[in-house]
Amino acid sequence: MMIVKQLYRLRGELGPMGMAAIVLFAGAALFMSLVLQPLKDKNRTLAARAGTVRDVPAPAASGNEKLAAVYQYLAKPEATTDWLAKLYAIGRATGVELQSANYKTQSAPAGRLERYEITIPLTGSYTQMREFLKRALAEIPVLSLDQVTLKRENRREGMLQAELRLTLHMVKP
Repeated sequence: MMIVKQLYRLRGELGPMGMAAIVLFAGAALFMSLVLQPLKDKNRTLAARAGTVRDVPAPAASGNEKLAAVYQYLAKPEATTDWLAKLYAIGRATGVELQSANYKTQSAPAGRLERYEITIPLTGSYTQMREFLKRALAEIPVLSLDQVTLKRENRREGMLQAELRLTLHMVKP
């Protein structure tokens, strides 16, 4: 009986704002003990497990090793014509209309890389062009997209005209 009387007196002294603050503190304590603490425990468990799974980290590669890895990645047995045939096949499969393309070879005299720049005008829907680019970049690992220019004659027209600038990065034989 005495405790109930004390609680009523405390409620009267604190007022509505004080009671709201006490409720918020109690809610925060519950949230911490029921949500955050289990997450911290799970995080510790996963960190401990990751520490046992992870081997000794590999030493940082030198610049020459990194460059050698890039050359190794770009050294593919396919010739330029093979990549172009694959690009054309991807265009047909995705439904874009590939028109005549311009090709230009650029190579640095001192370097081992050769760049084969391709400018392709094409026509298709936005979805077709997006699928074409997605597949081309995924299936041709030595291909990079340099520039895309999109043009539509009419707002209501579903077909777009685009000009793509792509580059094949090849290691000189």
